[in-house]
Amino acid sequence: MNRLSSFVRAYSTVQPGLRPGITKGFVGAIGNTPLIRLNRLSEETGSDILAKAEFMNPGGSVKDRAALFVVKDAEEKGLIQPGGTVVEGTAGNTGIGLAHVCRAKGYKCVIYMPNTQSQEKIDLLRMLGAEVYPVPAVAFDNPQNYNHQAKRHAESLSNAVWTNQFDNIANRRAHIETTGPEIWAQTEGRMDGFTCATGTGGTFAGTARYLKTQDSNVKAYIADPPGSVLHSYVQSGGKSFDREGGSITEGIGQGRITDNMAQDVDIVDGSFCVRDEESINMLYRLLDEEGIYVGASSALNVVAAVKLARELGTGKRIVTILADGAYRYQSRLFSRSWLESKKLDNAIPEHLQKYIVLP
Repeated sequence: MNRLSSFVRAYSTVQPGLRPGITKGFVGAIGNTPLIRLNRLSEETGSDILAKAEFMNPGGSVKDRAALFVVKDAEEKGLIQPGGTVVEGTAGNTGIGLAHVCRAKGYKCVIYMPNTQSQEKIDLLRMLGAEVYPVPAVAFDNPQNYNHQAKRHAESLSNAVWTNQFDNIANRRAHIETTGPEIWAQTEGRMDGFTCATGTGGTFAGTARYLKTQDSNVKAYIADPPGSVLHSYVQSGGKSFDREGGSITEGIGQGRITDNMAQDVDIVDGSFCVRDEESINMLYRLLDEEGIYVGASSALNVVAAVKLARELGTGKRIVTILADGAYRYQSRLFSRSWLESKKLDNAIPEHLQKYIVLP
């Protein structure tokens, strides 16, 4: 027994995030995800490209963290009682995280989401027992925006809470208290840059804020898809909200500065706009070269990490987020007809076309 205890202590020392013993339920399994070195990209750039494997959360995405914290926040404030209902507007992953957390805690779950999201996400939410309302995708200032509909639904019920992931700073707090500290421990305090996309702003803002408090020299860059205003906002010093085009990526990009983001705009060092062609190319590269099967937003984050590594120079350590796996998007991302409809099939090199296995 003493020898085993010594082994566990030694292994825990070299594997930050390992939690020996028994995890208490679904909620206890959230977080402490691995930080993976992307070998081929690290060799290409001459810097360590490190990716936080958030697809290894029990609900399959980084949004498990936010889901847990917004529910805990509602409980702490007395906004929901046992048997109550949690209502949220989400592009998918936060809803999936909430559906899991609600089942684990005994709450009902109602999700409003844009009807542009993948069928896999909608089906999974319903399989998890959530009541799902796919609604037309309209701008935030439209009363029929999915977030506003979610708020009205919660207000129509007794013992219900709208968790408001975009402007509820418990979302940001999840990453100040968990994601940031995990990355800092896993890199042993040696890192030079952090980048990821932002939708609600919670992951980027909370993680960047924590890392900056540990070392103000860590560079924090937003990764932004076409159709979002954040790249324009950062590049113009807060003077422009221009947006052009659109993107295949789901759940990222933004038309405004959310409350989660507003508190940390001052610590943003720069931004990258990543084209869909770059993201889809990286998605297939990660599968082929690293054996990692992730969605388009994760691939976009990795493209941004490579851009940041090249901007900062060789010998650096750059961290990004692998937000979720490709399973929730595979009917699109690995479909030739869908890729052709988006004019993205040519972004995939010939030697990687073998992975396009769906018609």
